[in-house]
Amino acid sequence: MFLPKYPDNPTPPPAHIHTPTASAPVRRSLPSVSIDQKTVAAVLVGGVVLTALLAAVAVTAISVAIAAVVLRSLLRDQHRR
Repeated sequence: MFLPKYPDNPTPPPAHIHTPTASAPVRRSLPSVSIDQKTVAAVLVGGVVLTALLAAVAVTAISVAIAAVVLRSLLRDQHRR
C-alpha cells in the first residue's frame, strides 16, 4: 500500500552539458523612477514644516529653562530675607 511505484523502463536523467560562453554577463539596468515636480514640492514643504516644528520646540525648551532659572533665583532671594 505504501510502497513506491517505479516506472517499468526507467530513463536516465539528462546529462548536464556545460558550455562556457565568451561573452560578458548581461547587465540589467535599474528601474527608472520618475519624480515629478509635485513630489519634490511635497518633500520640500514637509522638510520645511518639520524643521520649523523642531525649531519651535527648541525655542520653547530654552524659554522654559530660562524662566525656571529666573524663578529659582527670585525665590532664593526671597527666602534669604
